[in-house]
Amino acid sequence: MQARQIAEEYPSVTKDSDALAAAKLLAEYRLPGIVVTDGERVPRAVLPASQVVRFLVPGYVQDDPSLAGVLSESVADRTADALRGKTVGEMLPDPKAKPVLPVVRADDTVIEVAALMARARCPLVAVVEGKQMIGVITASRLLQVALTRT
Repeated sequence: MQARQIAEEYPSVTKDSDALAAAKLLAEYRLPGIVVTDGERVPRAVLPASQVVRFLVPGYVQDDPSLAGVLSESVADRTADALRGKTVGEMLPDPKAKPVLPVVRADDTVIEVAALMARARCPLVAVVEGKQMIGVITASRLLQVALTRT
């Protein structure tokens, strides 16, 4: 089975997209992450939902999680304010870290998809035909396909 056969339509954003709108998209559709593309739908990065959650938590609380318990409810209720006025590009991991871009070709096999997903430790991979994204394979979709063959 090839990647194109199990790829699904999936929303994408650009680096310039509004961070709060992207977070709402992740939340509304319960997505494990979202593909960041350029203007021609060429995948450039994957923004995992966990990275967005991390962006919501103040740095001092990340450094000392025990401080989370002393924050008032009103402060906790305003965590999404951290995304206002930000772009998706500002939430992406540091590009100097050289993360593996989880992109597979449409004719790659399920094993090739699984290998990249495991190596990148990413819950989804973009599927491209040429350079343009034609869909996404999530970890849950990959498991669904793999487990139906048992």
